[in-house]
Amino acid sequence: MDESGGSGQPRPGTDEAHRHQPDRATPATDSPRPDDPGPGPAGAEPDPAGRAPQAGTGDDRPDRPDDTHGPDAHGGDDRTTGGRHEQHGASHPHEAHRTLAHSAPGKGPAPQRAPEPRGGLLMGRPFGVPVYVAPSWFLVAALITWVFGGQLERVLPELGAARYLVSLFFAVAFYASVLVHELAHTVAALRYKLPVRRIQLQFFGGVSEIEKEAETPGREFVLAFVGPLLSLVLAGLFYLALQPVEPGTVPGVLLAGLMISNLIVAAFNLLPGLPLDGGRMLRAVVWKITGRPMSGTVAAAWVGRALAVSVLIGLPLLTQSGALGRDAVDNVGMDTVMDALLAAILAAIIWTGAGNSLRVARLREHLPELRARALTRRAVPVESDTPLSEALRRANAAGARALVVVDADGDPVSLVREAAIVGVPEHRRPWVAVSGLAQDITDGMRVSAELAGEDLLEVLRATPATEYLVVEDTGEIYGVLSAADVERAFVKAMARPS
Repeated sequence: MDESGGSGQPRPGTDEAHRHQPDRATPATDSPRPDDPGPGPAGAEPDPAGRAPQAGTGDDRPDRPDDTHGPDAHGGDDRTTGGRHEQHGASHPHEAHRTLAHSAPGKGPAPQRAPEPRGGLLMGRPFGVPVYVAPSWFLVAALITWVFGGQLERVLPELGAARYLVSLFFAVAFYASVLVHELAHTVAALRYKLPVRRIQLQFFGGVSEIEKEAETPGREFVLAFVGPLLSLVLAGLFYLALQPVEPGTVPGVLLAGLMISNLIVAAFNLLPGLPLDGGRMLRAVVWKITGRPMSGTVAAAWVGRALAVSVLIGLPLLTQSGALGRDAVDNVGMDTVMDALLAAILAAIIWTGAGNSLRVARLREHLPELRARALTRRAVPVESDTPLSEALRRANAAGARALVVVDADGDPVSLVREAAIVGVPEHRRPWVAVSGLAQDITDGMRVSAELAGEDLLEVLRATPATEYLVVEDTGEIYGVLSAADVERAFVKAMARPS
């Protein structure tokens, strides 16, 4: 589940980016000379181990802007939380991380946009948002059918085996109610111009994956509250429909069951702890009071952990005492084990969701520090027929770590893949042309040097590749961005404390 972030301004004045990214620089602009004499400075020869050219000692271009100062395009408040029935997975950082980590180094067709995430059986697209039923839903549907069928056997024994058909209808109707709960979140998100990736019905309810964060605590509160509100409205509608129905009949039992189940869904989601909707409402309140979404996330996440412990201990005690409607003497044996197991599952879900909220919030607070300009490698232009050994010599002489293949007019046409360079033995490099190790540059592989934070990750996720050409707004080549460098910076951001 995606959780909330905090005020994630980059830390101005730090020299951390210089210490960790000494190689970011504009590509050399001098045309490569075929009669370039001899090897360059010490260390200019290709690494015997087969590694790509290493960085120089620093950026020696006086016209290079300082990458570590000034406000970031994503500086400010990060505001996304996840609820039990709503997961905000916008540009989910973990997903972008996986995409980068598994970028294929091999040369092939131009990369295509990442496929739409799936989550089981596609049921439809209300409001243009795909709705999936996860495989785990069939397990819980079978469980509901079995449990509710046992209750029907006591209430309506004349049904016989048909009671399981009635129970299956109840399971489907209950999850239709859950879908309405999720659609409430979705409609509210779309109303606030927040794109929704998908809705998924799964084992314990549903998840709405919203790709962006609410901009204000008021909107965050509304996004969280509309789900439980719709569940309460459904409970009221089922109550009204129950009035003219004769008690002890199949319609009466179904309507009563749906009314009670929606009341339970609303009450459970209103509990004030992440990742539940009530936790997101608490987060919005603390955010409003303190002015910091991160403070709201921390408060709601710790309340969520306390809630998980309370469910783990309290639910079995309540059922054992008979406070939930059964006689205490009956709560022994298998019933006690089932109650304890249910409590453990619910507690684990809440505890894990609260912990994920804190981790993702910390990431979002530091996410603006992922900046294309700071992570870009210096690059040198080479012609397509340049031998790899000569290209590496020029790169090392310039203190660069990337190669851009240009045409006769000096326009970039492809990027030499670092993984391909490593795969060529040193003794073969004089006979291997760089064009055979390069990947054609597509529109999606041209990245603005001004991109940062979630915008940068979204662009990289849309066109998976190992290297990207970074350009200025004027179209001038700035350098090459390696997906591996972004991945390492991402991991550092995850590990850095708030």
